[in-house]
Amino acid sequence: MTTCIPAGSGNLHYSVAPCRGQGYRKTSWVSGVAFNRCIQKELLRSCGVSKFLQTQRCNYSKSPFSENWKSLRTVTSSCLREGSTKYFDFAVIGSGVAGLRYALEVAKHGSVAVITKAEPHESNTNYAQGGVSAVLCPSDSVESHMHDTIVAGAYLCDEETVRIVCTEGPDRIRELIAMGASFDHGEDGNLHLAREGGHSHHRIVHAADMTGREIERALLEAVVYDPNICVFEHHFAIDLLTCQDGSDTVCLGVDTMNTETQEVIRFMSKVTLLASGGVGHIYPSTTNPPVATGDGMAMAHRAQAVISNMEFVQFHPTALADEGLPVKPSKSRENAFLITEAVRGDGGILYNLSMERFMPLYDERAELAPRDVVARSIDDQLKKRKEKYVLLDISHKPRKKILSHFPNIAAECLQYGLDITCQPIPVVPAAHYMCGGVRAGLQGETNVRGLYVAGEVACTGLHGANRLASNSLLEALVFARRAVQPSIDHMKSSKHDLGTSNWWSRPIVPFSLGSEAMDKILLMTRKVRRELQSIMWEYVGIVRSTTRLQFAEQKIGVLEAKWEEYLFQQGWEPTMVGLEACEMRNLFCCAKLVVSSALARHESRGLHYTIDFPNLEESKRLPTVILPGSSVKGSWSSRQLHKQPL
Repeated sequence: MTTCIPAGSGNLHYSVAPCRGQGYRKTSWVSGVAFNRCIQKELLRSCGVSKFLQTQRCNYSKSPFSENWKSLRTVTSSCLREGSTKYFDFAVIGSGVAGLRYALEVAKHGSVAVITKAEPHESNTNYAQGGVSAVLCPSDSVESHMHDTIVAGAYLCDEETVRIVCTEGPDRIRELIAMGASFDHGEDGNLHLAREGGHSHHRIVHAADMTGREIERALLEAVVYDPNICVFEHHFAIDLLTCQDGSDTVCLGVDTMNTETQEVIRFMSKVTLLASGGVGHIYPSTTNPPVATGDGMAMAHRAQAVISNMEFVQFHPTALADEGLPVKPSKSRENAFLITEAVRGDGGILYNLSMERFMPLYDERAELAPRDVVARSIDDQLKKRKEKYVLLDISHKPRKKILSHFPNIAAECLQYGLDITCQPIPVVPAAHYMCGGVRAGLQGETNVRGLYVAGEVACTGLHGANRLASNSLLEALVFARRAVQPSIDHMKSSKHDLGTSNWWSRPIVPFSLGSEAMDKILLMTRKVRRELQSIMWEYVGIVRSTTRLQFAEQKIGVLEAKWEEYLFQQGWEPTMVGLEACEMRNLFCCAKLVVSSALARHESRGLHYTIDFPNLEESKRLPTVILPGSSVKGSWSSRQLHKQPL
């Protein structure tokens, strides 16, 4: 069931429908091994781009329980080991700013596994250009930052959450600086604060136009030298391991697949943090890296977590439009290149291809309007004029200033024959950020005991119906930190034993199918992925209608059924796993969550604009909530693998 319910104080009080599975047993926990030196990694930097984490070896000191662990082996495949099962106090899924910041804090109290789908730096954080918003200027105020956030969020934000984030944000920035993050300073020696769309003050802390990369570098460098943190790269998270304790759902870990060795690894943990990022790849064009396939949101939904506000997909107004470049890229990009909000904040002007400035026709704030307004305005221009991109011009600013503020953008464009200091930049909207996600309380807690969320995967209530520019890294930092103490408390009170790992059937890697069947499955999966993305862009894009959403719902259902039928005809079994098949499973799950949420909102608010309900309705100013057990039909994508029918 998808419904709109009143926003509460941020605390979660849900009665969770029991899911199938084994009952929760009160047992004893075998303590994690104390680490002396878990992983040594070298951080390499070249021209501002880091090649992160060359992992050497895991060593551990003796503990009373060391006889339970089999020998450790080299590289990322092992830290604590019993066969293909690892035991940690904390499991962190994702290696962006939220996951790493949390890991560094909880590592002071226990062993931590950071599980990441690709290399540790391959996250949305690393691609964040603009910066982090925080009140650091005497003329600015928490109240002003709150007001800007709530206005941008179309008054759907949770006010208590907004106050907490805006109040605690400055301290989180200072912590990053103390850890070695280097941000731009002005001639007066103070932090250079930029301004972006929707902000009434200059409050964006940045490192040129590569802020996320700099934050990721500083955090990863700290992780390298933390003896209690093990990083498991190329480990794809398949499903959370959950069971029932009365009416409560409890998370006890996660199943993963090492995509380099094709080995299924089970992580048992007292506490799990989901910090797995967004779901940009449900659309054909996105600024998100290839890893952003909604894995965390889909896993949490299958694990009976409450999901909220999935209709609010933010399309960044200005991704680089390759079609408008003088020299076309030789191959299509895996993800669109972002042209940061800060370009407009610095005075960039939007024109159509007739060099007519159009933003003042749509909003009195012109180019400084919030992203939802600017994206819809560009979309309207493109449809009316039957054009494929618009132009963003910053060339009227001094050349030296452009190159110092936007070196990464300038270098990228110059590769394709475009000099942004004297030519306008071709831009087009692209899927960028999911404002909805796994519903979180004020300390990152979910309705699933032992499961916490932070970053883009979470829906904390901060963003409401539209995220204010540069509030995403801020939210990730604040909630990663707020989740620490309840996680420690939960870890200390949790008791499990080694036998727990056998409560669930294990996923199977489909070696038995043979290469011919697997090749067919991969080809079909890639084709279906493109079809799903096309449906989402065509019918669930920037401007929507009830008829088109219903059509999308029907087409997605048919496409998913066709894909699953094909897999099973090739010998695929419900408990089998493969990277692209499991990503497809998650994309289907998240696409259906977006569509059903959009159909439930009978108004236009923020990022959700529908021609059938074009106005704001005060009575509809409620978050959209998908409750546990209200999953779409029982397809492969909607059930945990260990609950699949055999």
